[in-house]
Amino acid sequence: MILEAIIGSHAYGLATAESDVDRRGVFVAPTEAFWRLDKPPTSVEGPSPEQLSWEVEHFCGLALKSNPTVLETLVSPLVEVTTPLGEELRALLPAFLSRYAVRAYTRATEMQLSRAGRNLKPKQLMHVVRLRLVGLHLMRTGSLDITADRSLLAIRDGSMPWDDAVAWAHRLGEELANADGPLPEEPDRARVEDWLVSVRRRAL
Repeated sequence: MILEAIIGSHAYGLATAESDVDRRGVFVAPTEAFWRLDKPPTSVEGPSPEQLSWEVEHFCGLALKSNPTVLETLVSPLVEVTTPLGEELRALLPAFLSRYAVRAYTRATEMQLSRAGRNLKPKQLMHVVRLRLVGLHLMRTGSLDITADRSLLAIRDGSMPWDDAVAWAHRLGEELANADGPLPEEPDRARVEDWLVSVRRRAL
């Protein structure tokens, strides 16, 4: 294990008494294990509840596709395990960030919003707004920051009218569509691959 962090509501600053503790990690399988017919697993669940760890190559592939959960693992303020390789991976974050990431966030939230008025739950709508705020900040600044203002909990507990929350989400979507900033068009795949090759050499 080179990196393990708590993600989700605890990392966002939106945890309540009912919130689970979601842990995500990254491990490096020995390089020689890939020479066998049976390859190492790409991910492993447990041993704690709500814990999932990815093998570093699979993790990098997901990060290059801007998987929000994977990217959040790199910037969570609640790091429980880190090694020198884990620090290198966290420092590699800029190579994963691009306008593609913002588009991925937008698509994910559009899928959620399409359920508004039918079976979208207040907690889900809160995270739609949160994720769009994260995407907007990322687009404008080039920096990924997952911490949120606890005022968003007003969506979850119903103190913000549902229609107002949905309208806010749509406004953020429009702002995202028109936002500009310093992000490159695509992630730096070559830099990520070079680092991954160095990890494999060091794991021999």
